[in-house]
Amino acid sequence: MESREDGRDWAYRVDPYGFERPEDFDYASYEAFFSRYLVVLTRRAIKWSKLLKGNNGIQKSLKVKRYIRKGIPNEHRALIWMIVSGAQANMEQNPGYYHRLLEGEKNDKLVEAIKTDMNRTFPDNVKFRKTADPCLQHVLYNVLVAYGHHNKAVGYCQGMNFIAGYLILITKNEEESFWLLDALIGRILPDYYSPVMLGLKTDQEVLGELVKMKVPAVAELMERHGVMWTLVVSRWFICLFIDILPVETVLRIWDCLFYEGSKIIFRVALTLIKQHQAFILEATNFPDICDKFKQITKGTFVTECHSFMQKIFTDPGTLSMATINKLRETCREKLLSQG
Repeated sequence: MESREDGRDWAYRVDPYGFERPEDFDYASYEAFFSRYLVVLTRRAIKWSKLLKGNNGIQKSLKVKRYIRKGIPNEHRALIWMIVSGAQANMEQNPGYYHRLLEGEKNDKLVEAIKTDMNRTFPDNVKFRKTADPCLQHVLYNVLVAYGHHNKAVGYCQGMNFIAGYLILITKNEEESFWLLDALIGRILPDYYSPVMLGLKTDQEVLGELVKMKVPAVAELMERHGVMWTLVVSRWFICLFIDILPVETVLRIWDCLFYEGSKIIFRVALTLIKQHQAFILEATNFPDICDKFKQITKGTFVTECHSFMQKIFTDPGTLSMATINKLRETCREKLLSQG
């Protein structure tokens, strides 16, 4: 079949965020889903407009929490993320700080590490290509360099480039992206990106403990075949599901992450595992298990972001921050004692 190279065809092959759709993209089922989802988006947009009418300051409340769980319309997403994460308050309390970081003295080693990763960041996104005008690589470089000098304990590590890239695509604003990155790395994700990544390793172990409690057959399979959790879920945590789940689904997860904190990551992970328990249990060896974990992040279950988000709040059952913090304490101690 001859491909039409007109503008409409190109627009179809690139999603609204600039990502090229893969060769095997299932346009038919996506269209069927999106025509249904569009009705939801329209309804939510009207409700959000009413909520925000004449007042940009929204207070945390059960109503706002419920609205966020049902999805923030894209036109309000940057604003709501900024407010509920505390990034807006930090930006207002530190006027000019971001630009001073960019104008200040630079750490050559840090700059070099960031430059190396520029071309590796979203090669499938047309907005990050050198040929794009404007090219978002320059904005991404600024945000990461500023952040590395702001948080010297973290500096820069791989994974941060993808997170900052998503923030830039949504906010379309350098300074806001910087403060949202600070909210994520400084507060929401405890110690994920420090040189030893203790927080990240801890949370992977915490997930293992939660699976033991909520999906014991899968935990037993992992143990029997000697598969460490870090092998199958590390990118879920490091990249916050970027390049793992569809863009729209990732953004819906982030809506809740900025409001409710890191326990959302566990809810998503547990839902993926619980929903596909029978499929995972078909695995008979180590590589098979790893492959099953790649497969469970694909297909209509994760593409249909609205029903998926409803599932993450029902499937895993109760999951309190107190439980997570308790598990974090014991898992961290265990990791430290192992050296």
